[in-house]
Amino acid sequence: MSTPTATAPELLCMGEPMLEFNQRPPEPDGRPLYLQGHGGDTSNAAIAAARSGARAGYISAIGDDAPGRAFLRLWEQEGVDASTVKRDPAAPTGIYFVTHDEAGHHFTFYRSNSAAARMMPADVPEAAIRRARILHVSGISQAISTSACDAVFHAITVAKQAGVAVSYDTNLRKSLWPVSRAAAVMHAAVAMADIALPSLEDAQALTGLDAPDAIADFYLKLAPLVLLKLGAEGAMVATPQGRRTIPGRRVKAVDATGAGDTFAGAFLARHLAGDAPEQAALYANTAAALATTGYGAVAPIPRADAVRAAMASAARLG
Repeated sequence: MSTPTATAPELLCMGEPMLEFNQRPPEPDGRPLYLQGHGGDTSNAAIAAARSGARAGYISAIGDDAPGRAFLRLWEQEGVDASTVKRDPAAPTGIYFVTHDEAGHHFTFYRSNSAAARMMPADVPEAAIRRARILHVSGISQAISTSACDAVFHAITVAKQAGVAVSYDTNLRKSLWPVSRAAAVMHAAVAMADIALPSLEDAQALTGLDAPDAIADFYLKLAPLVLLKLGAEGAMVATPQGRRTIPGRRVKAVDATGAGDTFAGAFLARHLAGDAPEQAALYANTAAALATTGYGAVAPIPRADAVRAAMASAARLG
């Protein structure tokens, strides 16, 4: 594995940031309210990692517009290195809306021809990737366009050639591509990864399998460390040597937007800090649960002290 400098990001996340408008409980007269925030799965993961103490950076492209400038301010405030974010004056930064009902949360995206979707292999910051310890990408990073898909594969190749570990979160979005193509592309990428982070729902669609153990077996044939996210039921940590399911944390959840991204970023932060996979997953599981107790993808992401306090409280309660 490469050795980063003291100030270079040890974790580089790559993908598409999107300005978020998240539905809140309506006014007494029934008018809907939307809270402006920030989203984008790998950006959320970078922020979650930074709030848990990792040196995180982001690879992307944004428009020369108000949403893009809002992200630059956000990353600066969060300590996420944005020196590898390209400004594209000819394309917008994407936006999305989150609505809620009895079935959960739902997304409406406006990302066609976004700046991030215009990224191509030539835009990949190869030197920065070589200085990192982990490159984190996702299915969304590849689904937004053919050129972005190629850029992610190029970034993974650069990382592997430099001895940089690769983390891959499936984050299947059926509205972006057919499941058959998503499975082919994602599984080709996971086969190049060191850490796979599928969710149970994604994996069931991508593999045609149902049981968590069968899904873990499938992904262990592709990657040596699998973190199968089980939502409110917790997470399974699987390696060729064995597996353990970590029970979910019971919280008063109001919005699950970004919870899986929080899990990914928190896990990678603790993995970088030297925690064993099960201990890192226990921390990440707690962080993800806390992230569901507020609205929006970024605002509720907990910092390390809050996660540690919740873990200590759970331990006292037995």
